[in-house]
Amino acid sequence: MILVDTDVLIEIFDKESKKGEKALQKLKQTNENIAICSLNLHEILFGHYKRKKNVEEIITLTTLDFTKEDAKLSAKIETDLEGKRKTNTRIDTMIAAIAINNHAKIFTFNKKHFLPIKEVTLFE
Repeated sequence: MILVDTDVLIEIFDKESKKGEKALQKLKQTNENIAICSLNLHEILFGHYKRKKNVEEIITLTTLDFTKEDAKLSAKIETDLEGKRKTNTRIDTMIAAIAINNHAKIFTFNKKHFLPIKEVTLFE
């Protein structure tokens, strides 16, 4: 499974983005299931509602919810990173936990956000 991060979704939904077009082609070439998470869904919907854009194609995407197990893992990851004096945004640790617990690779353009989390697998 591939969990698509918000930055990639933004590019894909921007019909004029060459970067988004390449990302979409890359996803179409894989045989893996594609998903977003509830946190990405919030971020994308917020932007679309703010700009009064259509949300129909977004809400049909397979969406992984943030669970109690994800909360436990993301809190542990955030604590471990803090102990190593590495900072990461809370939302990125939450997205990482969802991906780890669902055995999903993360497709992101912001690889540096996830590289400090050793359990994360990135989609290349």
